[in-house]
Amino acid sequence: MDNTGRGRVAAAARLVVKVGSSSLTTPQGMIDVDRVDALVDVLAARARAGTQIILVSSGAIAAGLGPLGLSARPRDLATQQAAASVGQGVLVARYTSSFARYGLRVGQVLLTADDMMRRSHHRNAQRTLARLLELGIVPVVNENDTVATDEIRFGDNDRLAALVAHLLHADALVLLSDVDALYDGDPRQPGARRIPLVRGPEDLDGVELGRSGRVGTGGMITKVEAARIATGAGVPVVLTAAAHAAQALAGADVGTCFQPDGRHPGTRLLWLAHATTGRGRLHLDAGAVAAVVGRRMSLLPAGVTLVEGDFTAGDPVDLCSPHGTPVARGLVNFDAAEIPDLLGRSTRELAASLGPEYERELIHRDDIVILDPVTESRSARHV
Repeated sequence: MDNTGRGRVAAAARLVVKVGSSSLTTPQGMIDVDRVDALVDVLAARARAGTQIILVSSGAIAAGLGPLGLSARPRDLATQQAAASVGQGVLVARYTSSFARYGLRVGQVLLTADDMMRRSHHRNAQRTLARLLELGIVPVVNENDTVATDEIRFGDNDRLAALVAHLLHADALVLLSDVDALYDGDPRQPGARRIPLVRGPEDLDGVELGRSGRVGTGGMITKVEAARIATGAGVPVVLTAAAHAAQALAGADVGTCFQPDGRHPGTRLLWLAHATTGRGRLHLDAGAVAAVVGRRMSLLPAGVTLVEGDFTAGDPVDLCSPHGTPVARGLVNFDAAEIPDLLGRSTRELAASLGPEYERELIHRDDIVILDPVTESRSARHV
């Protein structure tokens, strides 16, 4: 049995399964009871066989469209939040009823990106989810769309699922969608071929990835990025249609399997790379970019040319090239208001004029991850 991909899904003792909005709802935005029950049939069988299941479920906003009389996903944040408020109750009630057919209980866990960004919240989420699993509960995780703002959103539940898989040290992640696999072209066109296995980025060279559908926020781009996050943390991923859930969980050759790349970044670095957004920007000169990105060094005040944003010490900030492209992200040691007076000066000079507490780097090398400026996806490479 393949112990690096599909076989690990079949043998997983702890499994994260993510399902998208379009796999749970009717075109009118109502919860499709038959679809939910079909998914739960598969997950409950696996849970009763001894596997700990964590279900990351989209669908709250979509489920709220019908009750609110909306024909499409609203564009404005306030109406999205209102739809989520109505739909989340509908969604969880359906899961509660469906899992109860098998004597299983569910627990709702709503997260925002802020819960991953703040370390105390991060630990609390980890403890809560772990305890639910210990108690035999199936956690149903969703982004807390009722309160999340643009600044603290995951943006899609694919990324959330990948982070939850890492947070809980899951053995595998299955992403269920309305598309049965990743293809080398538009699957609606003749000649498009399924990509059964992705070993690394080179296997996706030349592959055009589609964007989001009607009721969800995800798309193939977000699913591939989620797979990249998970496999970078050593977690194999299978992407397939919800209709193929049983085969995927059994390790069958359906969908696309993303193989782990062997790297195992620490939780803190994965958190910094994928669960944060920069609260500000530090613009670097060419020498500082070479030092931070090329030689994996700390960022010193002498290499910064411009400060943007309002942030405080300990916040994540983006480090930008002279052209304004984010090349790294790090946890800054000073408030934004302090930094302009430090620019262009050596730490020795700063210590002599301002005091010994200023004889330190703006960002320590252990608090920096490198971003990929070509694909604009994030890479948790420890510097």
